[in-house]
Amino acid sequence: MLTIARWSVRHRKLIIAAWIAALVLLMGASRAAGDQFANNLTLPGTDSTHGVDLLKSSFPAAAGDQDQIVFHTGGGEAITSRQARAQIARTIQDVRHLPHVVSVVSPFAQPGAVAHDGRTAFATLTFDQQAGDLPEGSVKRVIETAQANATPNFDVQLDGFAITYAEKPSLGAATAIGLIAAILILLLTFGSLLAMGLPIVTALFGLGSGIALVTILGHVVDTAFFVPQIAAMIGLGVGIDYALFIVTRYRDEYAAGGGDSDQALTVAMATAGRAVLFAGATVVIALLGMIALQVSFLYSIGIASSIAVILMMIGSATLLPALISLGPDRLARRRSFGRRAKSGPTLISRWVGTVQRHPWLAATGATALMLALTVPAATLRLGLSDSGTDPGHTTTRKAYDLLASGFGPGFNGPLQIAAVSGTGHAQALAADIETAVRRTPGIVSVTPPRFAPDGHTVELLAYPHTAPQSQATVDLVDHLRADVLAPLATRDNAAIHVSGRTATAVDFGNTISRKLPVFLAVVIAISALLLMVVFRSVLVPVQAAVMNLLSIGASMGIITAIFQKGWFASETGLQAGPIDAYIPVVVFAIVFGLSMDYQVFLVSRIREAWLKGHDASRAVTEGLVASGRVVTAAAAVMIVVFLSFVGGDQRPLKMLGASLAGAVFLDAVVIRMVLLPAVFVLLNRHAWSMPRWLEGRLPRLAIESTVVPAEPTTEAGD
Repeated sequence: MLTIARWSVRHRKLIIAAWIAALVLLMGASRAAGDQFANNLTLPGTDSTHGVDLLKSSFPAAAGDQDQIVFHTGGGEAITSRQARAQIARTIQDVRHLPHVVSVVSPFAQPGAVAHDGRTAFATLTFDQQAGDLPEGSVKRVIETAQANATPNFDVQLDGFAITYAEKPSLGAATAIGLIAAILILLLTFGSLLAMGLPIVTALFGLGSGIALVTILGHVVDTAFFVPQIAAMIGLGVGIDYALFIVTRYRDEYAAGGGDSDQALTVAMATAGRAVLFAGATVVIALLGMIALQVSFLYSIGIASSIAVILMMIGSATLLPALISLGPDRLARRRSFGRRAKSGPTLISRWVGTVQRHPWLAATGATALMLALTVPAATLRLGLSDSGTDPGHTTTRKAYDLLASGFGPGFNGPLQIAAVSGTGHAQALAADIETAVRRTPGIVSVTPPRFAPDGHTVELLAYPHTAPQSQATVDLVDHLRADVLAPLATRDNAAIHVSGRTATAVDFGNTISRKLPVFLAVVIAISALLLMVVFRSVLVPVQAAVMNLLSIGASMGIITAIFQKGWFASETGLQAGPIDAYIPVVVFAIVFGLSMDYQVFLVSRIREAWLKGHDASRAVTEGLVASGRVVTAAAAVMIVVFLSFVGGDQRPLKMLGASLAGAVFLDAVVIRMVLLPAVFVLLNRHAWSMPRWLEGRLPRLAIESTVVPAEPTTEAGD
């Protein structure tokens, strides 16, 4: 790290020019390639995936995404009136001939597609591909064409997976708000425009390059439309934080060393720079750990976010020291506001002293608070957000409300039943399935079976009584599979599968719940091993893992209470529903990595002090006084960046932003400023112990300051 930094300083003009060129080239390449998002939710081995595969192989016309065009009349006119029928027929005719549209079945050609109130009806729109494979432009053209036939008394709205993906949000405003808030925090922290500007500039270079690479990644790996926003959220936060840690350490060393900028930069990169390297490595490990879940939907999130973090690490190691060397003395100048006095006890030192005098009280109180916040997570229910939680201005939400009002909430999540007879009696099998499903409690209606050209494969749609996100619907899917359809499949040697949007959400939740323990174990084990190597301790990694799990559990409890149970619904305007199944995975990966960031930065300073005097209490005080302020500022940057995404329209991103902001706040305030100092005081010297047999088998990597005298860098040739 130090060698790279020194080389970057000696060749600072080359480094800055290389970053500018890389940013321009990558952004040009991403624009030329264009974005290609594929929101494929493939779950190998699940019943819903087997159903889709069966339809793809023998019934292509039914294998594509099935959406709805919802019609609603106003002014007292019936949906069956001559004028309404003509408008419906015109809409269907216009849409039917568009690219990627296989069929549009009129509401008057399918039983049960006209509501009892006589004012609402829906047509079934079938595409030739699954939603994630459809070109966004083609789906938008379907929406525009259908809604072109709307009038003040004739409403046309659309819903379905493909329609939802086509209405993806733009989060440029959220990113800008987070960036502005981060600038204000850095100004208060440094009291200097130059010191504030370096973390921002470094982060922006990394962010621009990262987003360009993520866009290009979409042509290689299936990448969901919201992945660039998640990568931007994480990259912006860690990029500013990493540069903040290094700049702060540089300014502290400059002041302590009597204005020796070369030595200050050397010490900063040898300590904070190495800490950035190890902290970034833990974040990348946590993010790439999502691959252990073997769910392709999550691959792009882990890879894209890791790209953003790696670029921020590279920027901190190369671009940042080059920028620092351009004005080393001006950067180190301090302003009076926002700075602590040079003598006398600080607020942090007084607080740490209070915690150290009552370590058991602090430890038990902080732990009890975190466990209490975790309690709602015990009832966590995984699923997927549907159109019922979309913003009110979207066509998907309007269509959802019209269907729920006219037909019942279950019509927003039809169950697609695909079957193939093993005896060649497809007609009899289809009749038995239709009868059995229609008699099942919780099913409102079943469409007549459609047969594939081969005559062996059949497809039916069953409409539940309850909404797609309801636990009753989840139970219904399980009941259909295990108790209703399984006996028919055994008797006829048939393959019968339940798929569609709702069944896929059920399978996704079940898959994540089953594989989550493996993911947690992999990430925790690798990260703990890394901390063990760095800090030469057995208890420090255990302490880190337990505390990080507490902050993650508490954040899960908070979003379960708000988003699932509907607490504060009147204040937030949020509608209660299940937690999107990928949220706990992404939150764990990100928060575990970021918590390890703060762990590395704080504990590395504590270890530095411990190695100097082997006084556990003094080491904790010195470490927190030296790094507590900057960690608090770094956490504040993260919190405002994450909270900026809560202001968006999309429920999953609101959920993600709220959970991440809550976790970082609790980690920085409760964990790092209360629980960590209390635990280190209680552990005393045992915190830094390691069995001799293990000590000799681990590689030696140090973060604490062991720097050699600095080479002249800022005077070297450019």
